[in-house]
Amino acid sequence: MKKDIEIPKSVDVFVAAVKEWNEDFQENSWYAYLINNNNEPLKMAIVVSKAYGTIDGEMRKTGTFRHAFKEIPPKSHLKIELLENNVLQLNNEFVVTYFLNNKLFDKTFVFKTNTINDKALSDIPTMKERGVLLK
Repeated sequence: MKKDIEIPKSVDVFVAAVKEWNEDFQENSWYAYLINNNNEPLKMAIVVSKAYGTIDGEMRKTGTFRHAFKEIPPKSHLKIELLENNVLQLNNEFVVTYFLNNKLFDKTFVFKTNTINDKALSDIPTMKERGVLLK
């Protein structure tokens, strides 16, 4: 029955927002990164992202983006996508699904409205840069 179903808890997998130079816009921009702080690779990772919220009393939402990664090495990170400045005032959601040691894991990370900012910086595992980390 339901009590017999084991749902594994995702650990040592994070999403971070890191500010770095954007050549196209000639300014510092925020990018979302997927962090694998495990000692094993993540296999067949899928990240589904979207932003939603209220601006000036009007409900807004972005399109849904899907990213697939065959393997993410242990103790590494990879760039998911650019976070445009106008979506930082919305909730930015990242649903991460992956296999680790032949088990399926799923976790939802949400950057709440206006939480991606320079005042919220912290150290990011596997990266030298500082950013906003969701655990």
